[in-house]
Amino acid sequence: MKLTRLAAGLALGLGMACAALAQTTMKISISVAQNSHQGVAIDTFAKEVEKRTNGRYKVQTFYNGALGGERESIEAVQLGTQELAFSSTGPVPNFVPETKILDVPFLFRDKAHARAVLDGPIGQDLLKKFDAKGFKALAWAENGFRHMTNSKRDVKAPEDLKGLKMRTMENPVHIAAYKTFGIITTPMAFPEVFTALQQGTVDGQENPLPVIISAKFDQVQKHLSLTGHVYSPCVFVMNKGVFDKLAPPDQQAFLDAAKEAAKANRARVDEDDARGVADLRAKGMTVIDNLDKAKFVAALAPAQAQFEKDFGKANLDRIRNYQP
Repeated sequence: MKLTRLAAGLALGLGMACAALAQTTMKISISVAQNSHQGVAIDTFAKEVEKRTNGRYKVQTFYNGALGGERESIEAVQLGTQELAFSSTGPVPNFVPETKILDVPFLFRDKAHARAVLDGPIGQDLLKKFDAKGFKALAWAENGFRHMTNSKRDVKAPEDLKGLKMRTMENPVHIAAYKTFGIITTPMAFPEVFTALQQGTVDGQENPLPVIISAKFDQVQKHLSLTGHVYSPCVFVMNKGVFDKLAPPDQQAFLDAAKEAAKANRARVDEDDARGVADLRAKGMTVIDNLDKAKFVAALAPAQAQFEKDFGKANLDRIRNYQP
């Protein structure tokens, strides 16, 4: 009897050891806080991957730039030193130049339009462009519409931006546009931004409300203008070699998990956008929400002419006029 029990115990122990060995752990990172729209994205993704693969794959989540800024994380995924990353498209054109077009200012009318473009044929074709660069892009998600903050003055018109030293993303399209406004652009990785604002190295920055809230920029910025000048997508990227080695049902599990995570992420962006202005006003920020957008669009005419040359007017119009 004892021997039988011992044999059963050993078998169980071996079974558990095999199960433990069979579990593959992967890493995913973001450069912002866990309590954010991006945190919701990777937490949902990790939970869904584990559920859909019956625990055979576990995704470890890292926040606040613990594994580096967005550019470093994407680079690590490309090199294969990190399996997954979730990033805004800020640094992505440095790896996949075709995505640059999404960063053109005032390209999207609203979130519904932007989401329809990304979920439709234009966005899905762009996801395929990642393959040749060593990535599998799993799904588009969202950062939101970008707005400007600064510590110097209210920005009510484009001329108010002249001479402001602003942190920008490491993104050539953004930099070209902001220089047209007369902004002194300072490209910088996100984890460095709070300190740079605090120390006055830069006067301001631009980000969607969910980022402004989760990064607590209200503590170091007085003025917020709802310019909504650029729509900022996010994307789930995975190392292509790692993805290709997965069995087809597991590949589908990762793709489906990313889609679920994108849904949760967009819902949180909507929530943050809905309460963000009142929240930031309550924290002492001056919020300018009645801007004349047409003036900002007109001020960017020289940059837009260059973008039409770079990307082709037909390609930009295809996005501008997209109807699902």
